[in-house]
Amino acid sequence: MRLALYTGLILAGGYTCLAPALAADPTGDWRVADGVANIRVAQCNGSMWGAVSWEKQPGGRDENNPDASKKTRPTLGMATLIDMKKKPGAEQWEGQVYNAKDGQLYSATITPVGTDQLEIKGCVMGFLCGGETWTRVSPPIPLSSANAMAKGAPKPAGAAPKAPGTTGATAAQPAPAAPKAAGSAKPGQKGAADQVGDICLLPEIAGFAH
Repeated sequence: MRLALYTGLILAGGYTCLAPALAADPTGDWRVADGVANIRVAQCNGSMWGAVSWEKQPGGRDENNPDASKKTRPTLGMATLIDMKKKPGAEQWEGQVYNAKDGQLYSATITPVGTDQLEIKGCVMGFLCGGETWTRVSPPIPLSSANAMAKGAPKPAGAAPKAPGTTGATAAQPAPAAPKAAGSAKPGQKGAADQVGDICLLPEIAGFAH
């Protein structure tokens, strides 16, 4: 049995043996192993989330989603790493990964390896586990004021109450934009605008509830 994720993750029999991961920040933009996309990882609502921040072939759609209402949604900005919680005593987060190839969710872990690699492992029904390594293309993302005020996360000291109708940032102090991913521009378009921004503000992530 073999599954290929939109993000480039290949699930095949067997784990790759790794040296113990160094303490590192998993946030930032990461190039998937086959180079077809960047995944932006950020801490949102107390968990790690990942969303597609750049595509080698723009205009992708989530056409294999079993939910008919989502089949036409863009894959750019789509959540791929879902509600990943830190494991006690380990530099590892576990949650789910969305496989756009079949529209299904699978158990997964992310583990920083040094400062510039992120190991992704996924399992189907608790077995047939495998993974790949992503490469960092942008620095870690500081906790933004919008993220800190998101549902379920503590507000920073001295933060003003959120006004009705706002998205987490006050009028006087708008949320800082997430760092633009190195490599987010298309070849030949150096400096192209970041179309995703702070992934914590994406509706799919901001509206997540248990």
